[in-house]
Amino acid sequence: MEYSIQELSRLSGVTTRTLRWYDQIGLLKPSRIAKSGYRYYGGAEVDRLQDILYYRALGVELFRIKECLDDPSFDRLAALRNHLAALEAERERLEQLIRSVKDTIGAEERNEIMSDEQKFEAFKQRAVEHNEKIYGAEIRAKYGDQEVDEANAVVMNLTQAQYQEWTDLGREIQERLEAAVRAGLSPESEEGKEITALHRRWLTLTGSRYDPARHRGNAELYVMDERFTAYYDKQIPGCARFLRDAVIHWAK
Repeated sequence: MEYSIQELSRLSGVTTRTLRWYDQIGLLKPSRIAKSGYRYYGGAEVDRLQDILYYRALGVELFRIKECLDDPSFDRLAALRNHLAALEAERERLEQLIRSVKDTIGAEERNEIMSDEQKFEAFKQRAVEHNEKIYGAEIRAKYGDQEVDEANAVVMNLTQAQYQEWTDLGREIQERLEAAVRAGLSPESEEGKEITALHRRWLTLTGSRYDPARHRGNAELYVMDERFTAYYDKQIPGCARFLRDAVIHWAK
């Protein structure tokens, strides 16, 4: 079956303006263009648009989507299964958040005080939500939906003591980075070695298997991505670079 651009727009909910933009950037080309200039789309294009919309729903940027779909090794069935897993994880996340908000509303209405356990679950959920909002698209594109979903699940399964240790480690790493940069220490110093060990502990506290190459790759992001740099350098410029250089030197 063949669809005009207006028909495809009505079918998919994507505006004709967006479809023209997808054509312009090579993301979704029409199957043919009539002498009148009208664009027409066939079954393959409908499937590709569906794939595009799945990726967009997961927050993947257009250029990443194009790379995935144009990859000769692209496996649509495998991609659909990954989408399903990600959507099911998102549904579970939303259901947990809804339950938490309902519990909070109920407690407020009854003038009750939420238990520490309830507050803790809500706090973990907000932390995962914040990480997804800020970094979700990049880390999903880099590591895949399944690995990110599993990492989020690990955070949600942390005990209160484990989560406290995790946050305390993050705070200690930041404080020691700032002190090291103020003192003009070298990332190759003993302090750089200890900060690297703390960072390794912070990465693996959630149960992740340690991979030195992954550790070094993550550290590179701290200077390549301005959001990570801004986080580590919020008080003292140079902390992100110190951490990257220390990890590159000491993570073996």
